[in-house]
Amino acid sequence: MTNGVAPVATRADPALVKALARGFRYQRLLDEGRYASISEMAETERIERGYLGSLLRLTLLAPDLVTNALDGRHMPSVALAALLEPFPLCWRSQGELFGNDRTGK
Repeated sequence: MTNGVAPVATRADPALVKALARGFRYQRLLDEGRYASISEMAETERIERGYLGSLLRLTLLAPDLVTNALDGRHMPSVALAALLEPFPLCWRSQGELFGNDRTGK
């Protein structure tokens, strides 16, 4: 217990949560114009360009997939390794691919 508040247990995958956070952070930096290109960002941030692209692609996931992953309610098929592979941009197709029942159960 910290500061009188018990920590909340979660089933969220820490690696997946970190990857999502990094992807959204990098996208925000691009949107703000901090970097002119993914190549520039990759060089400055010292991250492999292909991996950076994979992290940025996570920002294209359906909102319910992201929410469920952060809450630890994602389907087992929504693992970081699977999400780093190409996936459809259509949110409905993503749900079908990852077996998301759209309820988070």
